[in-house]
Amino acid sequence: MKAGFFVTGTDTGVGKTMFSAALLQRFGALGLRAAGMKPVAAGSRDGSNEDIEALIAASSPGLDRKLVCPYLFDAPIAPHIAASETGITIDLAVIERAFGALSAQADVVVIEGVGGFRVPLNERDDAADMARRLGLPLILVVGLRLGCLNHALLTRDAIESAGLTLTGWVANRIDPGMARAGENIQALLERLQAPLLADVPFGPPSDFPIALEPLWRARGSP
Repeated sequence: MKAGFFVTGTDTGVGKTMFSAALLQRFGALGLRAAGMKPVAAGSRDGSNEDIEALIAASSPGLDRKLVCPYLFDAPIAPHIAASETGITIDLAVIERAFGALSAQADVVVIEGVGGFRVPLNERDDAADMARRLGLPLILVVGLRLGCLNHALLTRDAIESAGLTLTGWVANRIDPGMARAGENIQALLERLQAPLLADVPFGPPSDFPIALEPLWRARGSP
C-alpha cells in the first residue's frame, strides 16, 4: 500500500520543512522510495526555494521539480497574494494531478503545507481545502513558544472540522527561552488526543527519534 502524509503547522516558520525532510530521510533509510512535495511555495531567488531544495535533497533521486512544487512564487508573501500579483490562480486540480504522478513513483509521499492550516490559496480555497482534496492523514508541527497551546488546539479543531485525521504531532523547541516547555508538551499530550511523533531539540537540524508506528497504523505498511 502506498502511503502519504500531509505536514501542517501552527504557523509559518515552525519547522514543517525540517520535520518533513527528516521524515523523508527516515523512510529512505528503511529502503522506501520517498518523495517530498511542497505544492505551493512563496519566496524564491533565481527560481530556487530553500524549502523545496531541502525536500528534494531528502527524497529519493530523480523527482521532477515541477511535480514537487507546481506553484512557486518569487515574493515571500501570502500565496494567494503572490499568485494574484502574477496573474496566476492556484488550482487544486493541478496539485492533485502532481501528487498522483509523484505517488506513482514512490512508496510514500510527504507533503508539506504552506504557512498554517487555513492560509488562503485563492478566492475560494485555502490550505485546508488542499489537504481535504488530497485526503491524507495530517501531522501537526507545533512550534513551542508562548501561545502555542492555543494555536495547536485551534488547528486541531480546524483539522477535525475539515473531516481529516490528525495522525500525530511534533513538538519543535524553536524558542530556547520558553518557560515550562515540558509542561506545555504535557498539556498538548492531554488535549490533542494524537501521539507525539517527535520532540525536536532547539538548534541546527540534527538526528532525532521519530515514532513511525502511528503513521503505519494510519495508512498501513507501504
